Amino acid sequence: MAAGHSIDGARWRAMFEQAMARIAGRFSRVEPRATARAYLLGLLSHAERKNCWHLAEQAGHARPGPMQRLLRCARWDADAVRDDIRAYAVEHLGAQGAVLIVDETGFVKKGRASAGVQRQYTGTAGRIENSQVGVFLAYATSRGRTLIDRRLYLPEQSWCSDPGRRQAAGIPETMQFQTKPRLAWEMIATALDAGVETPWVTGDEAYGQDPQLRAALEARGTGYVMAVACSTRVRINSGRTTMRADTVAERLPASAWQRHSAGNGAKGPRYYDWAWIHIGTDGHRHLLVRRNRTSGELAFYLCWSPAAVTLAELVRVAGVRWSVEECFQAAKGQVGLDHYQVRNWTSWHRHITLAMLALAFLTALAADAAPDRPIDPHHPARGSDPITLTVPEIRRLLVVALIPPAVTAARLLHWSTWRRRHQATARRSHYRQRSTDQLTG
Repeated sequence: MAAGHSIDGARWRAMFEQAMARIAGRFSRVEPRATARAYLLGLLSHAERKNCWHLAEQAGHARPGPMQRLLRCARWDADAVRDDIRAYAVEHLGAQGAVLIVDETGFVKKGRASAGVQRQYTGTAGRIENSQVGVFLAYATSRGRTLIDRRLYLPEQSWCSDPGRRQAAGIPETMQFQTKPRLAWEMIATALDAGVETPWVTGDEAYGQDPQLRAALEARGTGYVMAVACSTRVRINSGRTTMRADTVAERLPASAWQRHSAGNGAKGPRYYDWAWIHIGTDGHRHLLVRRNRTSGELAFYLCWSPAAVTLAELVRVAGVRWSVEECFQAAKGQVGLDHYQVRNWTSWHRHITLAMLALAFLTALAADAAPDRPIDPHHPARGSDPITLTVPEIRRLLVVALIPPAVTAARLLHWSTWRRRHQATARRSHYRQRSTDQLTG
């Protein structure tokens, strides 16, 4: 069979059972364990939406109650399952040169009851929206990348200082305000303490600008390539001169720039011009500058490593940072990371954790099905050969290997009736509330 076309339904089923066996001990009772299995299969299915109603319909349940109880009040520890996901990812994707990536993504919501929601900027919408923001940690190697940890950001004024609102959303009293870089460091430290072997951490400006995060990484002996603003001031000339990063870049001679690929994109290697400058008094500390070959736009990174490294290695790590966006795209588009309809703190973490497990499973299948030798982008395979299996393609194929056949007409009618009755009840409630507001307004 052609390279990148290794499809073995029996092996995929076995790998799914192994993934479920890894987390089975986190559920003390049979019912939530079985519901978690059905929930995960639903996330991997072609269900239109990956919320409790649609997942219950996909699983053949008569009501969404079991799925809702799984997220809200069943006894299981989402953080323990998170630990299992991290170990699972390292087991299936582990390779030299692994990189941890910190980034955030937004979940646009309506209303003000969902834990952590407020009007805030989110890159998901590209503007200020009423949304929740989750800070995530991704694990990336040459074998694949996936999300391995998550934290829900709690805004300081609108949530942390409002006990009544916190209680209504089920936010534990122990949860206090923490900046996004602080949340990122907690996840990194947890991964390192768990034995994840990675020489590098990377992140965008929101995290690279935080000196405490950079100092914490250095104290752990973990290298970093962190994006920073052009206005960042650095010390050059063995620490004797302080200058803005963009000013340093302007004064570089033409000979300082080297062409390197920041990794492969959809259309092949992504080439940029790069320069690096020693900063401070530490020989292992650099300012890395990337220049777009077409527009001339510059990007800046502060870099530190416990040992000497090459420019090519710093470029590789800087390029890996973009793979976290691929993780978010796959998690939202393939396994419903953002399809939840829950407001409670515990429910949010549970849904997100199970979606992360579904993504890690798909990524493990992709790594397992990949050819033994990486494909050289400069010498692609013959035109008749398929590309390696991708996460979206594997999810499509899983319908045959794992997911039960399509629901019957009777089941579809049952759920249609259920939804319309529920919607009628909700409509009456809204109408009554609106009438009351108009009379008292």
